[in-house]
Amino acid sequence: MKLSKLLAAGMTGVLALAGVMVAEFEGEVRTGYVDPVGVVTTCFGHTQTAELGKTYTESECLNLFAVDLAVHNEQLLGAVRVPLSISEHAAYLSFHYNVGAGQFRNSTLLKYLNAGQRVHACDELSRWVYADSRKLGGLVKRRELERQLCLSELSDA
Repeated sequence: MKLSKLLAAGMTGVLALAGVMVAEFEGEVRTGYVDPVGVVTTCFGHTQTAELGKTYTESECLNLFAVDLAVHNEQLLGAVRVPLSISEHAAYLSFHYNVGAGQFRNSTLLKYLNAGQRVHACDELSRWVYADSRKLGGLVKRRELERQLCLSELSDA
């Protein structure tokens, strides 16, 4: 996805950085479908109001994406108790968008992060490559990119 479209949808800074990554991995599918774990999904991984078989416009998808990213960002920042670098923030926002607030809140990754074990927390991303007990190549790729981004500004990495 082009950054210009995200900027036009009102996303800036970390939201735009994470948004490019999330959009790339989620892909844009404008008709509601069932994802690999059985959840009705549309646009850029939107699930909350997705309708199976409904077709969405580009504008609707961008608006849903902007709202979804903002909600996930708010939930992420509500759970994290330490300041994040821009790269950590973007990596964890991409991860949070993919796994959801509940999984994030209950993760060992968050425990490490909030304990100040930043490298350990980034390394935990590599463990989250399964969907419905199946290892997915797309998740392996996504988590490695998130992990590299997460570690990129840490001096002790």
